[in-house]
Amino acid sequence: MKIQINKQKNENYTIIIGCGRLGANLANTLSDNGEDVLIIDKNKEAFRKLSPAYGGLSLNGDATDLDILQEAQINNATTVIAVTNNDNANILVAQVAREIFHIERVIARLYDPEREYVYHEFGIDTICPAVLSVKEIDKILSRPDMLKDTLQEAQS
Repeated sequence: MKIQINKQKNENYTIIIGCGRLGANLANTLSDNGEDVLIIDKNKEAFRKLSPAYGGLSLNGDATDLDILQEAQINNATTVIAVTNNDNANILVAQVAREIFHIERVIARLYDPEREYVYHEFGIDTICPAVLSVKEIDKILSRPDMLKDTLQEAQS
């Protein structure tokens, strides 16, 4: 199947790799905001997580395969976001997007915070759930009134 995307590089076209909870929610949000978005996943069933109102495109395939990225017309993308559950796949796709296709905005989720330096060497922005969770928990713990409110909310 040939995907037709009539975009120029200066328009917003986002490719999301991984249609898990995060990828699907991100794709739904961008689509709801009127942005052009394409989501790629190896598992065809994963696309069921997308909202019925999702107005973007989906592509079943392995984004570590250059042919799949070219079918997604990555050369027209302004942003690539890799949010699979596999750090190795995320870094590979992110590096390919940055180094081969020269995508300026590349974001990748990683589970292992010790690998963050690898992403930053390539100018890739990262989101690390473990680090974000630690920061939020620390923020709650540093404010006793916030902890009390949180505990009260959990009990009600």
